[in-house]
Amino acid sequence: MMDAGERQRQVARGARRTVLVCVGVVLGMGGLAVASAPLYSLFCKATGFNGTPLVGAAPTASAGEVSAPLTVRFDTNVSKALSWRFQPEQSSVDAVPGQTATVFFKVTNTGSTPSTGIAVFNVQPELMGGYFVKVQCFCFDEHTLQPGESAEFPLVFYVDPALRKDPDIGDLSEMTLSYTYYPSKNGAPVAEAAKPRSTTNF
Repeated sequence: MMDAGERQRQVARGARRTVLVCVGVVLGMGGLAVASAPLYSLFCKATGFNGTPLVGAAPTASAGEVSAPLTVRFDTNVSKALSWRFQPEQSSVDAVPGQTATVFFKVTNTGSTPSTGIAVFNVQPELMGGYFVKVQCFCFDEHTLQPGESAEFPLVFYVDPALRKDPDIGDLSEMTLSYTYYPSKNGAPVAEAAKPRSTTNF
């Protein structure tokens, strides 16, 4: 039969084990919480999930048949917390799948103080995000503008020809690339609760 001292030692070992398991669970959950946003972002960029365009090199020329062009519309928005004007040089382009296209966007600081912004984007319909490939883009880069200063940034992209073989969206004739500029803090966009105001109408 177990004496009282041995019972106390077993209870103490059980309590230590329980504390260690709880600490491990808390640390593991904390680690997952910290890593979840970057991992989700990587997943979206790799798969085009949630309308996130892919990033890649310019397409190589192929001798295949030319696909029907797709109208790519550009929607630009600015957070209410950022005194900037933001617009594309043209509201849309007809992009032939597999061929690169370049569009310039102009931003102007209309405020009275220097400010720093960062643009985020998505593609609609969301399923087209996996076929929209950015070769060069100004998004996710911090830009600081002095009062009254303007800057132009290029977007170089192409639409993957595989889009036309997709049974769900292959017959669609247009898509929208939407950008929103937010104030930037430590290299990340600072979103507000209110919906950003649109600077162009489509």
